[in-house]
Amino acid sequence: MRLLMRYFSILFQSQMQYKASFYLLTFGQFIVPFSVFAGLYFLFQRFGQIRGWSFYEVALCFAVIHMSFAISESFARGFDAFSSLVRNGNFDRILVRPRSTVLQVLGSNFEFSRVGRLIQSLLVLIWVVFHLSITWNILRVATLILMVASGVFIFAGIFILAATMCFWTVEAIEVANIFTDGGREMAQYPLNIYQKWVARFFTFVIPFASANYLPMQYLLGKESGSQGYLYMLSSLSGILFIVPCLGIWNLGVRHYRSTGS
Repeated sequence: MRLLMRYFSILFQSQMQYKASFYLLTFGQFIVPFSVFAGLYFLFQRFGQIRGWSFYEVALCFAVIHMSFAISESFARGFDAFSSLVRNGNFDRILVRPRSTVLQVLGSNFEFSRVGRLIQSLLVLIWVVFHLSITWNILRVATLILMVASGVFIFAGIFILAATMCFWTVEAIEVANIFTDGGREMAQYPLNIYQKWVARFFTFVIPFASANYLPMQYLLGKESGSQGYLYMLSSLSGILFIVPCLGIWNLGVRHYRSTGS
């Protein structure tokens, strides 16, 4: 952990060498999801509700998913840009160092400008919490935290899987964006508004449902009792999604052959 903090400190100092660029990027990261949220607002102004979900309930989905994406894109940026490490031969140097490859790739890049997206999502979350009639207690606060954590681990897992493919393809494959950017856009709405096969895929294969739809059943009081607790704990499946992703990463590392750069 000390080494990771050292990496982040160095990267922060390097990014702050160009303060104007950093602040403009941070502002841009704040504005882009804000425009998406404005579109969501006008959509509900026109239709009122979507399959029984009110504007504030969907806005809660939006805030959780965009907050999760901002955090994972900041921390796991090294995996998102992993193809450059392979292509330039820099991953060979990582392999000969006496530290975990995951730790070193995490420390190779960190996007501090993503704090703009994080602040925007946090503001939406605070605003929504005051408009939803939720009786808050420790379990519901824990559920909300688990939802965000679940989303962070799911997005990080997808970044790791996409990076693993670079061991065979060298270049990053754009199809991974279907599950990162596409997953973010899709998961900002409750999953039951989509067709059943889409909801099942994003529940049992890539468990975005554990970051919003399932725990929200408990958070919003749609399910209670023992059934409600099961929905609350469903967020853990999103966190556990990282385990097979790391296993596939380690498999890719064992089969990696230098690019010869």
